[in-house]
Amino acid sequence: MGRRTSLASLAGAKVDDVPGKSDPLLLTLPLAKLVPTRFNPRRNFGNVEELTAFGLVLKRRQLQPAVVVSRSGYLKLWPAEEETVGDVPYVIANGERRYRGSLAAGLTTLNVVHNEDVAASRADFLDAVLSENNDREDLDPIERAIGIETMVAELGGADQVAEHYEKTKGWVSQQRKLLKLTPALQALISTGDMAVRVGREIAGLPQEEQAAAWAAELERREASKAVPRIRASTRSTVPPPPVQNASPKRKELTSPQPDPEPEVRDQPDLNQAGPPAGDHRFTAVNRDPEQRPEDDEKQARPPLPDIVTVGAMPWGNPEAVARIAGEWMSEENRHTLGKLLLTPEPEEDATGL
Repeated sequence: MGRRTSLASLAGAKVDDVPGKSDPLLLTLPLAKLVPTRFNPRRNFGNVEELTAFGLVLKRRQLQPAVVVSRSGYLKLWPAEEETVGDVPYVIANGERRYRGSLAAGLTTLNVVHNEDVAASRADFLDAVLSENNDREDLDPIERAIGIETMVAELGGADQVAEHYEKTKGWVSQQRKLLKLTPALQALISTGDMAVRVGREIAGLPQEEQAAAWAAELERREASKAVPRIRASTRSTVPPPPVQNASPKRKELTSPQPDPEPEVRDQPDLNQAGPPAGDHRFTAVNRDPEQRPEDDEKQARPPLPDIVTVGAMPWGNPEAVARIAGEWMSEENRHTLGKLLLTPEPEEDATGL
């Protein structure tokens, strides 16, 4: 049973002088009715075997349609292209590889989206040509530079291209700079054998000097490869300075002779009212319990040991040194004591003097 359509609904329907002008249309078109635009910057579509394999994939399922505009819409932008287009009714804006793959595989049709908005202006059409390739990274740096160069030529200058992409004029210049390379060096950029950064540096030279600059770059690479690299796991590390230790075992490592008596170093008299003359390492410590500040619990400290009263430190008894430092020394003196303990003794020379 047919479905009724009201006249009121038809009265409000869009009427296009060109199909695809109001809304994009998904079509299946014969390949004979399609022609690619010559403004596509892509140069590497693959060899015959690759294109044939790609066409067979499209024969099973084409997930991405090509985008086309009408011949009339295209020629409004570029009237001089009439001879190139001929009588073919549709021009491919993007999807030329799908078109070539279909031809290679012997297919007769291709799924396309007819969208006349793409032909609204030269900028819109060229952007549609570049956008798919750029978004999918199908273009190599040289092809991308060719696309930007085409836009500069067709839109009337770099300023117009920069404004279209909302970029700076310097960005446009950077994209085009690779085209100043010789064709041989451009091929190296396309294959990835030359980094884009290096290519832009060489592109600033006259073309007759570019080959020599590239040769010098290759020599620099070979020289850098010849320099042995030190692996992190084999790098030697400088041991930290030895910690001062009054223990007799420290002498056993350097001398097989019996250990001497523990050396008692001359220490400043902690009973002085000020630091000893010529010694700035210690400050005076008041040993009078009545004048000394109380601890957090307001408890009086125990009496000073006799060994401190006579101004000597028991270097051979680490426990006693730690007790004196913790209970009777000011914070400043404790820091000074720590520095003394960490200062290595001067090593003896060959004569033992």
